[in-house]
Amino acid sequence: MSGPPNTRRPATLASLAAELGVSRTTVSNAYNRPDQLSAPLRARVLEAARRLGYPGPDPVARSLRTRRAGAVGLLLTEALSYAFRDPVATGFLEGLALACERAGQGLLLVPVSPEHEDVAAVHQAGVDGFVVYSVREDDPHFLAVLQRPVPTVVCDQPVGVEGVDRVGVDDRGAMLGLARHLTGLGHRRVGVLCMRLGANRHDGPADEARQAGVTYPVQRDRLAGLRDGLAEAGVSWSEIPVYERFEHTVGAGEAAAAELLTAHPEVTAVVCTSDILALGALRHATQRGLVVPDDLTITGFDGVPEAERAGLTTVRQPVREKGQVAGELLLERGDRNRPRQVTLPTELVVGSTSRSPRAVPRFFSGW
Repeated sequence: MSGPPNTRRPATLASLAAELGVSRTTVSNAYNRPDQLSAPLRARVLEAARRLGYPGPDPVARSLRTRRAGAVGLLLTEALSYAFRDPVATGFLEGLALACERAGQGLLLVPVSPEHEDVAAVHQAGVDGFVVYSVREDDPHFLAVLQRPVPTVVCDQPVGVEGVDRVGVDDRGAMLGLARHLTGLGHRRVGVLCMRLGANRHDGPADEARQAGVTYPVQRDRLAGLRDGLAEAGVSWSEIPVYERFEHTVGAGEAAAAELLTAHPEVTAVVCTSDILALGALRHATQRGLVVPDDLTITGFDGVPEAERAGLTTVRQPVREKGQVAGELLLERGDRNRPRQVTLPTELVVGSTSRSPRAVPRFFSGW
């Protein structure tokens, strides 16, 4: 019987150092502190490592030794695909990744479902800090983040969390400016399409009780800004139909617009709390045979590229800068004890989807 094949044991840091006639610290620096070596010496170490099959320092052992993971965790209470499908999330992710890249840090996505309360992914994430992207106030995953002894930065929501940095925009003030634009054009019969207001799935009219219990501050503030602007023009909020969608997709906006306009054909302007919903409303208006803005004004919020191409009247917010600032707040915190609140500017973009309502009431056949 033949014996086992004569296999070569993989190289270690010590054996590589001995092979090169250098210290183990020199080999370690080639990977962890390259600025401490000359370029030729580092190249010689890495070439020898490749030739001898040395895989480099064990990242797990290194993190145990330094008590640092070398990565930022992004808590996203959506499916992972949302971060690469939704243009606002994508822009934010790009900015955050840029901040991590410049600091030489990794980025770990921690996607969790808003409909499930299992927080194991948060507890098990090997990160040095968290950026929390737009979650509701009572989200259990966010509460789990706060239990971790690492710094945390919130983007958009929740607000007013003690000891936590936050970056966002003035959603209420921005929507107030949009409302004033609409009332200045003469609109008084307004309908609203909004993103989810709470944890439980709800698709349809959001009555006053539903609105009173909203746990997403961004939606609360955008609705409040619209309410303030309409009130300035003498329009009671109780007269404004609000339709909610749990999913944030163009298809959801299309379905919500169909429901709203069927129930309220008197509406002259549809205000959407996101551009994605507004793009769906534009699609439905076309299918319904309406001309925007001659027959119907439609507005959004966010300023995503698709909205710009569609000529949408919207509020533009700096989503990429949000991500970058959130990352910088986390990575440059140091020993700072007092939390920072950064409010970025917004811009009202008046596009081709808003105009004064018709002087003569419209008549809709088959509605």
